Amino acid sequence: MDWLRELARRLRMLIHRRQYDADLEEEMRLHLKLRQQEQLQSGMTAYDAHAAARRQFGNLTSVRERSGIAWGWEWFENLAQDVGYALRTLRKSPGFATIAVLIVALGIGASTAIFSVTNAVLLRPLPYKDASRLVVIGGDMRVRDNFDKPITYENYADLRDGTRDAFDDMTAVVTTQNIVASGDGTPEQLKRAFVPTNFFRLLGARTVAGRDFDDADGQTALSPGAAGNLTQQSPLPWVSIISYEYWQRRFGGSTAVFGHTLQYGANSTLIVGALAPGFELEFRDSADVERYCDIFTAMRVNYDNRNRSGFYLIDEKLKWTGLRAIARLRPGVSLDRAEESAGLIAAEVRRKFPVYGGGGFYYHLEPMQQHLVAEVRPAIRALMAAVIFLLLIACANVINLLLVRTSLRERELAVRAALGASRARLIRQVLAEALLVAAGGTMLGVAVAYAGIRALLAISPTNLPRLDKITIDPIVLLFSIAAGLAAAAVFGIVPALRASRPDLMLILRSAGRTAALGGGRLRNGVAVAEVALSFVLLVGAGLMVRSFIAVQHVDLGFDPHHLLTFQLLPLNLGLTPEIRAARIREVGTALSEVRGVEHVTAAALAPLSGGYGTIPWGREDALVDTSRYQAAESLSVLPGYFETMRTPLLAGRTFTEADNAPDRNLVIVDQFLASKAFPYESAVGKRILIRIRTPKPEWLEIIGVVAHQRATSIAEPGHEQVYFTDGFLSHGSTALWILRTAGAPASAGAAVRAAIRKLDPNLLINEMEPMTVLVERAQTKARFSLLLIGAFAAMAGILASVGLYGVLAAFVRQRTSEIGVRMAMGATPSSIFGLVVGQGLRLSSVGIAIGLIAAMGLTRAMSSMLVSIRPTDPMTFASIVVLFFAIAAVACGIPALRASGLDPMVALRND
Repeated sequence: MDWLRELARRLRMLIHRRQYDADLEEEMRLHLKLRQQEQLQSGMTAYDAHAAARRQFGNLTSVRERSGIAWGWEWFENLAQDVGYALRTLRKSPGFATIAVLIVALGIGASTAIFSVTNAVLLRPLPYKDASRLVVIGGDMRVRDNFDKPITYENYADLRDGTRDAFDDMTAVVTTQNIVASGDGTPEQLKRAFVPTNFFRLLGARTVAGRDFDDADGQTALSPGAAGNLTQQSPLPWVSIISYEYWQRRFGGSTAVFGHTLQYGANSTLIVGALAPGFELEFRDSADVERYCDIFTAMRVNYDNRNRSGFYLIDEKLKWTGLRAIARLRPGVSLDRAEESAGLIAAEVRRKFPVYGGGGFYYHLEPMQQHLVAEVRPAIRALMAAVIFLLLIACANVINLLLVRTSLRERELAVRAALGASRARLIRQVLAEALLVAAGGTMLGVAVAYAGIRALLAISPTNLPRLDKITIDPIVLLFSIAAGLAAAAVFGIVPALRASRPDLMLILRSAGRTAALGGGRLRNGVAVAEVALSFVLLVGAGLMVRSFIAVQHVDLGFDPHHLLTFQLLPLNLGLTPEIRAARIREVGTALSEVRGVEHVTAAALAPLSGGYGTIPWGREDALVDTSRYQAAESLSVLPGYFETMRTPLLAGRTFTEADNAPDRNLVIVDQFLASKAFPYESAVGKRILIRIRTPKPEWLEIIGVVAHQRATSIAEPGHEQVYFTDGFLSHGSTALWILRTAGAPASAGAAVRAAIRKLDPNLLINEMEPMTVLVERAQTKARFSLLLIGAFAAMAGILASVGLYGVLAAFVRQRTSEIGVRMAMGATPSSIFGLVVGQGLRLSSVGIAIGLIAAMGLTRAMSSMLVSIRPTDPMTFASIVVLFFAIAAVACGIPALRASGLDPMVALRND
């Protein structure tokens, strides 16, 4: 801290400089007077005494000049002079200043906007207690290539109890949706989470009203029956805590709701508290966890080792209810140590349960922050790399501008050096100019970044986490300032060093322009660097364009046009399977009578929506060797699903109404599964083992083979697929209705709502949209990266062409006399044109060659962002080479035309 104290001392001295100077001057005058009197008394003449006193005064002045305060003030005055001089010189060149500031603003603004995304998504810590020690735990079935899936209640309980040496505590969450009566009695959809009672304590969330869960809230005890007879018992009500937002929206913030039992779905729940505002569940999109939940219910589970399938009857409907587990590492325990502890528990599960042993079951541990951003990290890193390239290109452009400007001022700088200006003073002058340009570009760049962030939010993909956290906060502003200072250093130091070493004799003797335009090799090198960086960016954009085109031609396995989808959620869930089946038929009949509707069906989920559960399937050999089981995506559908979706039927038949029953063990498989299970024969009529309804696998007969549908992503085909009827899974799992219409799907929306309202006003229609909207949403990730990298590449190409143009313009100016001599000796305008264009194309060729080598290595980092395209795609590289030569030709053409049009007499006279 000594340097801080010294700095404070000097600042205090600077602040009090006026008083210090006055005191020092008065002291000097007293010394002068006393010294003069002493000299007179010693017999000196008055003249000699005065001269001696003045010499003493000069010594005192030199002492003062050597003091720290004088040095500090001199440094400050010199800096102020340099900045003032730089301002005056920039004011005399408004064109240069404007262009340079705009170029810097472009680079700073783009990099700041992308850094705001990086900061919000990748860098900002999670809003939980000890977030750096939180770990998300999933399950891997490595033999089946099935990774990071939710774990069952039983596996969670084993892991929680067996890893206390590695974790302080462990909790979990599973989310679902319920329909409840709102304040006015109309149906309302709520997002609901089931959590262990320690959930909020582990994450550090607090309640602002009421209380948190206690351990008793998760017990499965029974309460006395209505008559008070202990032999007639009924389950205790669930215990729930509501979100602050739901508390305000539904109950107006009234505390009267706490301690009262309300009806949620088929069960009642006791509301005991409300959370603090803004609580959210931070999981990545594929985890299938709702980010904002309205109600959190204490989980009650009877753990049963006989059932580790993860399927349970919830509200009398079979649902897969796997948990997303969260644990906090003990202080000093590494992730590797925790993985070892969890590995021992997984090994015990594999030993006891053959299905897990054959599937290669392991626990998947991942830091929570890393888990959240795993799916978007490659794209954000690629964008950050692209924008850094753009900033470097902008800096290279300003370097060229400053080099040309410094070259034009070489005579002035040489005169200043001849008059005694030090090399350090010349460097400071040029650096001051660069700092002013960087400061102006940074301030304007922050405004550009603000507009850029608004544009990013408009086009960002829905799976980009923490969108609401993207803003220009102090950290982002610090990044902008740091980027501005770094840019000033990059584009200021090289011209400053160049300017500080003028060849005085050559420059001062020269009266023409030729000698004032040195540094050609340096400018050429900067131009080559610009071309190389721009080429890499253009290659990246070209790969994204090719990938996006490939996405448009992916076979989805269905026809998304003329399809209208919506969720139909019933208010009264406590019905028998037979009643639910009858109500579903009524809804189907009512929808089929809507004008313009050609086909009606329903499914548990829509293609491309994600959230598909995976189940094990196998052939007969899996009965003796469980490692033969493989993973398949499962979907329950109503009869008519494949006809409505226009999914091609490749063999056999589709479901009929007679098949829609629990006792019909029939399935339809996709072409992937059929080719795996029966590669050299027809799959129709064959049987496969499926484990979904019971702990033990069942034999199901294949009645049809259909084309594969993209279930989660357009980019990835996903697993093979198995389709069941809704009746096979106890009816009611198909909440998503799909209608094929004759005209535009949106035009049928009002008639569909009217038909449902007429049938039952308690049915809630939710998320009604055409299927094409869902397809477009699935493309947003690729479109987002394409638009941004494409925009950066376009800007880079423009900047590179401008930089190339500037170098060739300087080349023409530097060799004006030579061009005049050539033309006087008989050179034709076309040969002069070829001379200049050849110089530009040579520079471009070197830059393209360097960029080609760099792109070969750097584009491999884009592999996860590409669809059906290799990162070293030859067609893309060849196309960008041709494109860049075309850009270079245009940039070279203007200076070449100017050179070929020179008058030789004027050119020779100007030398």
